Amino acid sequence: MAHEISNMRLLSHNNLDGYPNIGEGMAIHVTKDGRRIMWLAHETVIDFTAVDVTDPREQKVVFLKALPHPEMRSNSLAIVGDVMYVAHQTRKWGLPNSGMDVYDVSTPEAPKLIGNFDTGPSKGTHVLWSVDGEYAHLATAMPDVTPYSERDFQFYVIVDVKDPTKPVEAGRWWVPGVMEGDDVPALERHYPDMGNSAHNTNVYPRRPDRAYCGFKDGGVIILDISDKAHPKQVSRVDYHPPMPQPAFTHTALPLFDRNLMIVTDESVRESGEDWPKLVWVMDISTEENPTILSTLPLPPQEELASRPGRYGAHNIHENQPVPTSFISETLIFGTYFNAGLRVHDISNPFQPKEVAYFIPELAGPNKLDGHYADSLPGMNINDVYVDENAIIYAADRQRGGMYILEMT
Repeated sequence: MAHEISNMRLLSHNNLDGYPNIGEGMAIHVTKDGRRIMWLAHETVIDFTAVDVTDPREQKVVFLKALPHPEMRSNSLAIVGDVMYVAHQTRKWGLPNSGMDVYDVSTPEAPKLIGNFDTGPSKGTHVLWSVDGEYAHLATAMPDVTPYSERDFQFYVIVDVKDPTKPVEAGRWWVPGVMEGDDVPALERHYPDMGNSAHNTNVYPRRPDRAYCGFKDGGVIILDISDKAHPKQVSRVDYHPPMPQPAFTHTALPLFDRNLMIVTDESVRESGEDWPKLVWVMDISTEENPTILSTLPLPPQEELASRPGRYGAHNIHENQPVPTSFISETLIFGTYFNAGLRVHDISNPFQPKEVAYFIPELAGPNKLDGHYADSLPGMNINDVYVDENAIIYAADRQRGGMYILEMT
């Protein structure tokens, strides 16, 4: 199958030296000698990769680091200045190397480990967010609390990284009723049960006292973090039910100038079995009561859902408030697994329109064949990053590696 593309141009493709399975971590670092390095977190075998994208038409791998052991993944990373934060999650409780590592990446060919936030013994950190060099915001497990359900192990933890060599916990929050010892009754479970775990926990300098969080079955939650040690819930929208299960609220992106919030689900079943997994447009002009305005149109189900891979929403470009990130309050760049990368115009938030898409051709064999979740057929476009020049970087979690594109 050839590339399927509309209103975009493919500039280059890289299978990352045969290790093409990218997680949910993408960040560009500009070196002191002016090179642009895209750092990528991986799903298995590889910890992270550095790709020189100074010329987006001639991307090349300059560094690749293996994971310490096969029962873990990095999945997520962030960069502030010359410091990179990398999330580590283990596939089983209690294995080593869980938590967050901190690296000096001033020399991309030789990143130096300078700090660690240890969450063991637990399953560690799934996703992290850091944009200011002061705090890292983690969706993580910790060893000192016990959830009623193993599906609720992941919660929101704020880590002080002002001294990146000595990260320390500053605060934490979970959905009340998920942990043993909570002073409220245990939560009623959804079915199928995806858990009330934190996923993305994003904080922006425009509102440093707010965290915008996806909590899977728990829906989208806005937290007041003005007191880092004691976060408080401002509002919560849980639309599962009535929307079909399994639930999975993933990301919340505030659009501050328009008082809007973009909220994504994550598809977690193959071939559209959990259809529909959507991207929601919400009005947060009254943040205590977010209101659903619309959803972005899904790619054609009858054409794409039956293809190998997941079908439905996942990640979006999150308007990272850093110099190398594109910021838009009208264009939403989203990944839809086997339906590829899609771009929507939400100038009219009541009638979002798709304006571009890219579905890559199926990738061939790679060095991961025979390892975890990598020999699956098809492809799953997993994450997207858009730089300040509107160059688009799309990542495949299975076989494709990284694609670099531009709008036409």
